[in-house]
Amino acid sequence: MELEVKIRGLMMDPVTNMPVVVLKETQGVGVLPIWVGVYEANAIALEIEKVQTPRPMTHDLLKNMLTGLNVHVQRVVVSELKDDTFYALIWMEHEGHTMSMDSRPSDALALALRLDCPIFVEDQVLKTSKLAGAISEKSSNEELRKWLENLNDDDLGRYKM
Repeated sequence: MELEVKIRGLMMDPVTNMPVVVLKETQGVGVLPIWVGVYEANAIALEIEKVQTPRPMTHDLLKNMLTGLNVHVQRVVVSELKDDTFYALIWMEHEGHTMSMDSRPSDALALALRLDCPIFVEDQVLKTSKLAGAISEKSSNEELRKWLENLNDDDLGRYKM
């Protein structure tokens, strides 16, 4: 089952100095942190803050191509956590045909923001992510920051893009 989420925050992990995208259930308390690369975090941040760039960035180009080809992105789904790596699918419709495409979660999220489409996480991903369970009750950015600061190396090395 897919659970709808929103991007709750984009923050720097104070221990690894890597960006973390925090997804939170819209109709629940589940929270899922996903560590992402610096460039991907920048792409997400630019759209969250509605910063206009002089030339299209990669995700802007993808948006323009999909729109130009009359492809409708229905939703993106963080679909799997396998071997400590998150996977995502981008679900699209073109001329009545629905298809999905494999994606890194960070790229799927950056595209979803630009296309204003819903973001989902498979409930099994939330259940199998130890970090998601550990912070599901933490709601404020300050609590999340403190929690991130207290993670040990074993915790941090286990979740990759």
